[in-house]
Amino acid sequence: MAIFMDRHELTGTTAADVAEAHRRDLEIQDRYGVKFLTYWFDQRRGTAFCLVDAPDAETAQCVHREAHGLVAGEVVEVALSAVEAFLGRIHDPEPAPGQASGEMDSGHRAILFTDIVGSTAMTSRLGDRMATELVRAHDSIVHRCLSRSSGREVKHTGDGIMATFASTAAAVDCARTIQQEFKRYNRGNAEPIHVRIGLDCGEPVEDSNDLFGSTVQLAARLCAAASGDHILVSENIFREYGTADLFTHATRRRLKGFSKPVLAFQCDWADAGVKRQTKPQAPAARPH
Repeated sequence: MAIFMDRHELTGTTAADVAEAHRRDLEIQDRYGVKFLTYWFDQRRGTAFCLVDAPDAETAQCVHREAHGLVAGEVVEVALSAVEAFLGRIHDPEPAPGQASGEMDSGHRAILFTDIVGSTAMTSRLGDRMATELVRAHDSIVHRCLSRSSGREVKHTGDGIMATFASTAAAVDCARTIQQEFKRYNRGNAEPIHVRIGLDCGEPVEDSNDLFGSTVQLAARLCAAASGDHILVSENIFREYGTADLFTHATRRRLKGFSKPVLAFQCDWADAGVKRQTKPQAPAARPH
């Protein structure tokens, strides 16, 4: 048996329709030796994802076909650890008080990377012990900000943290808070810590090889491209945040692993009160 995640394009379908389809899957899954673990539905985007324990992808499709006819457009094999890290559950959640069973998590996630600027030089200059203490200080600040914003750490990268959020707005606000917290930290410490942050958002199945593949890759590349004390966000983040007030300096950047220049926006965290009336215009492509 293996774990698969499938993707359905269901534009015009309601949450109640998807909940009923999931119920029908559960009714007949035993005939095929399949177990549907949970699902996510994003009504605004018209996409649904099912997590299923099955002998193979085609057997999982057979259940869909017989139960309701809503077969998936894409099925990929995934690791439960990856699903739990990004999406936070591997079984259907109990409905919260007052919540209908059809009101499900959309599966849309924002990904945030932090990176300590100059960490290698810092280690060489200060030594392993002191550098480790600074990394711990970084981790403490980031963890505190994640906790406030309902973010979840996916992994530690050695000199930074990768985190996931169910809300794009929460991810942006967390990134801004992280930079504000490091500014406060640096005022009272002889050894300052400067971080850069990258953000992108997307849906779980981004390509045939990896859960959250291209979303993770772009967030990581934006983080690497950001200057110290800066936040770079993708066009997806810019569009979903809901206001252009925080975003400046739109540039098209050539990022490793991406065949075309990527539109990126700098996020203003130092002065959120400054209002901008128009969205920044994208300039011509330039190497980065």
